[in-house]
Amino acid sequence: MPGSTLVREVMSTPVSTLRPDDKVEQAADVLAAKDVGSLPVVDDDGKLLGILRDDDLIASESRVHVPTFIHFLGLGMAFPGEMKHLERELKKIAGATVRDVMQTDPPAVTPDATLEDVATIMHDRGVNSVPVVDTDNKVVGIVARADVVRFIARTT
Repeated sequence: MPGSTLVREVMSTPVSTLRPDDKVEQAADVLAAKDVGSLPVVDDDGKLLGILRDDDLIASESRVHVPTFIHFLGLGMAFPGEMKHLERELKKIAGATVRDVMQTDPPAVTPDATLEDVATIMHDRGVNSVPVVDTDNKVVGIVARADVVRFIARTT
């Protein structure tokens, strides 16, 4: 895999996107219909706001983890970190829109980034896709793991 290959040569376009006010059920339908694991979330100008992953939808439907309580001298106390985790889970479950469950501040690259850059981000951040944005932060493409694999198969 040549490290100098540009993202523009590998990225998928056009990109289906979601809006932050889309209903979660609608977003799930789009992910299923497109057979993708994630989609960028954009504002009315097409600027990247976040990304919705299928994991985010699964987490919003999962069971709530109830914090562990310690009883000491008749008082029940939860570990502070577990209360924050419970709060995050409850917000996701109650979320009815993409904004409520999406990942904010996703990694993104420009079309002039290299395939090596994208592969490094995928590996280091544990993501399956990376949005491609222009200088105005507008989504112009996306690189998924499948795009990288197709490139490797094509060039080896």
